[in-house]
Amino acid sequence: MTTDHREAAPPVTPGGAAPRRKDPGRRPSEPADPKAAKRAARRSRRYRWDIRYSPYAFILPFFLFFAAFGLFPLLYTGWASLHQVSLSRPNEMEWVGFDNYTRLWDDEFFWNALQNTFTIGVISTVPQLLMALGLAHLLNYKLRGSMLYRVAILTPYATSVAAAALVFAMLYGRDYGMINWALGLVGIDNIDWQSGTWTSQFAVSSIVIWRWTGYNTLIYLAAMQSIPNDLYESASLDGASRWQQFRHITLPSLRPTILFTIVVSTIGATQLFGEPMLFGGGGAEGGASGQYQTLGLYLYEMGWFNRHLGRASAIAWTMFLLLIVIGLVYWVLSRWVGRSSGEED
Repeated sequence: MTTDHREAAPPVTPGGAAPRRKDPGRRPSEPADPKAAKRAARRSRRYRWDIRYSPYAFILPFFLFFAAFGLFPLLYTGWASLHQVSLSRPNEMEWVGFDNYTRLWDDEFFWNALQNTFTIGVISTVPQLLMALGLAHLLNYKLRGSMLYRVAILTPYATSVAAAALVFAMLYGRDYGMINWALGLVGIDNIDWQSGTWTSQFAVSSIVIWRWTGYNTLIYLAAMQSIPNDLYESASLDGASRWQQFRHITLPSLRPTILFTIVVSTIGATQLFGEPMLFGGGGAEGGASGQYQTLGLYLYEMGWFNRHLGRASAIAWTMFLLLIVIGLVYWVLSRWVGRSSGEED
């Protein structure tokens, strides 16, 4: 019996062609060309680097600008507040510790500016937010030309603070102002708005109200439009009036937004600078007796007119600490509102 040592013929595929034999020395996933394998490895490496590091490259410009124009001035101001340094010789610093801060405690001009800042902030923030809430409630309903009203109500926010302050300074003029002219029609004598304490603070607050009411109106309007219409429809079927719907549906839904606008407006009032400065004709004194001088004006006067950069830096850091306190108050109130809303739910 003979044995056939010939290799068996490869199986034939249905198409009639025999399949290629696999190279036993190479893996199926390995490219035949070594250069192609290196190129594929480099592409894979670049892809991994792109996925891992590209997001950091996109946000890097923000952090660079923040470090250059935000973090560095903040730290340098804090360091300067611990020294006695003059504007004419900024490189010559004399260590005084917390003396610049302790001097603020006995500085009557600082307390006057702080009181004025608080007063102007209250009489500008409260009417501003109340008016914004009412206007947003009106614009929330379907009105003819509502888009035109929304654009028009945002126009004061887009107006330059310099233009707005100068126009209001003319309106509140003692001899030829339009407001005194209108008051004269009802028998009221001319008022020297810049000389009085309450009159000057009211005039400055009116500029703030005029500029920021439309901005807060649109914030409230956006929050109102996110409230489901089913709540209003159910309340209407139950016989609730519009005022009742506003009290029991709109206001509870807007509590986080109202807290946000209160905190933002308070921060803006703490930093108030342009309106009182331009209302007084560009001076930093805030009137003859400082009756409407804010913390921002006092800082500007101390640093650029009196040339005490160390004391001005201490005022700036005091304002910064006040803003931190305001932020903590906002955090506590937001948590309290969240818990109360959860309990009600």
